[in-house]
Amino acid sequence: MKDIIARPLTAAAFAPFGDVLNCNGAPDRIINAGLCGRFHDRARVDVTEGKVGISLFRSDLRQLPYQLDLIERHPLGSQAFIPMSMDGFLVVVAGDDLIPQAFLTAPGEGINIHRNIWHGVLTPLSGPGLFAVIDRIGEGANLEEHHFPTPYRVISG
Repeated sequence: MKDIIARPLTAAAFAPFGDVLNCNGAPDRIINAGLCGRFHDRARVDVTEGKVGISLFRSDLRQLPYQLDLIERHPLGSQAFIPMSMDGFLVVVAGDDLIPQAFLTAPGEGINIHRNIWHGVLTPLSGPGLFAVIDRIGEGANLEEHHFPTPYRVISG
């Protein structure tokens, strides 16, 4: 079993795979009579042959070290995962080479995985495991899975 070290999520490291959703830096706009900062247009929602939907996912908690034996991708749409608590979670992604990389989100930080990018399953490490998910809704083959013949072990850095 090969080890993968989970490192903190950064926009630069994650850029080949998707978007980091957070409120870092100054807001793009101040709205609501000056009482609210809007961090505008932070992700590229990309779907084909369907519509964009918002769903809620409740996932069982996992822990590190984590055994990674399955990744998946969605060729017809991006997927955004936004935690509904201030708890971080594990994100695993891979390019077409199927070599996984692991990231740990900051508390309350979300991600948007671009269309057709390999990624691990939803992996909350603490909290209620409740997420808002924005993704494609519609007919068609929008799920491909890859099972690793030899699992990886994701550990903290």
